[in-house]
Amino acid sequence: MSGQGLTGLSPWSRRLVALGVLLWCLITVFPLYWVVVTAFKTPPGVVGGPTYLPFIDFTPTLQPFIDLYQGIRGEFFRTFLNSTIVGLSAAAIATAIGAMAAYALVRFEFKVRLGAGLVFFLFALGGYLLFNATFGFTRPQALLLAFPIALLAAVVANRLPLPGPILGNEDILFWFVSQRMFPPIVTAFALYLLYSEIGRLGFQLIDSFVGLTLCYVAFSLPIVVWLMRDFFEAIPIEVEEAAMVDNVPSWRIFIGIVVPMSMNGLLATFMITLAFVWNEFLFALFLTNSRWQTLPILVAGQNSQRGDEWWAISAAALVAIVPMMIMAGLLSRMMRSGLLLGAIK
Repeated sequence: MSGQGLTGLSPWSRRLVALGVLLWCLITVFPLYWVVVTAFKTPPGVVGGPTYLPFIDFTPTLQPFIDLYQGIRGEFFRTFLNSTIVGLSAAAIATAIGAMAAYALVRFEFKVRLGAGLVFFLFALGGYLLFNATFGFTRPQALLLAFPIALLAAVVANRLPLPGPILGNEDILFWFVSQRMFPPIVTAFALYLLYSEIGRLGFQLIDSFVGLTLCYVAFSLPIVVWLMRDFFEAIPIEVEEAAMVDNVPSWRIFIGIVVPMSMNGLLATFMITLAFVWNEFLFALFLTNSRWQTLPILVAGQNSQRGDEWWAISAAALVAIVPMMIMAGLLSRMMRSGLLLGAIK
């Protein structure tokens, strides 16, 4: 409800709205407050019953943070560095690739024949079975041979007058977004099998920076394309048309004009993508063992044979939250304007 809408309400109605907003804020903030106070409690202070106010209900202690610093609760600094490197890399790559894909979907018209998709599927499956079962290639080698051939066949088939529907830009966008509808456990398991097969060729992707980053880039691209499409649609096309009159190449229009004009949207999308990657747990659990484990794995592992040690879990979770809160605070102004730009079409 907008501010103009609130002015038309009676005083009691405005009080009810304010009460609802206050209640929503309390429900939202209370879990974070509980994590903060639990992180400063001793083990007896946690298991001894609920206490809420530091220096009144309990005496705060830094021991959970000291345990993290000394490595008693796991290799915190290494996992923190892993999350930072993988998160920033995956978010930057996904934002760059997704922005280009979204711009292409907004400014250029694509026509993909459904028959060409069927040709790709038949050539990929048939080629894989042929190379693997008939010619004796290993499964990764058969995949690497079958997929380029299938892609080439699909491109050629798309130029032929095949019967069946023709998919446009909206259909392609829906296909991108639908990738996020798959249950993550299905994708994680399939990706683990694929990485294992590729590892037999000598390319180590499990428990590696490249493997985890590639996974997160693929995982983040649908949401990046979806968000950036709205940002680019909000940019007036007249600016680009003026550059086209001067024979400016398309890539220079995108880098020199479109990217600067959509910088706020790019930053907002980058932060949203980084938040997804920073908090992701399932893929990190499947695809890492020890060397490239990330913070969510460390936080989930803060227990012992005595059970869940909530003071340690809260301290690790609090430290994991702080970097994202700092970045969101520094970029909040640009993020707000970027999100509003995407919302106004």
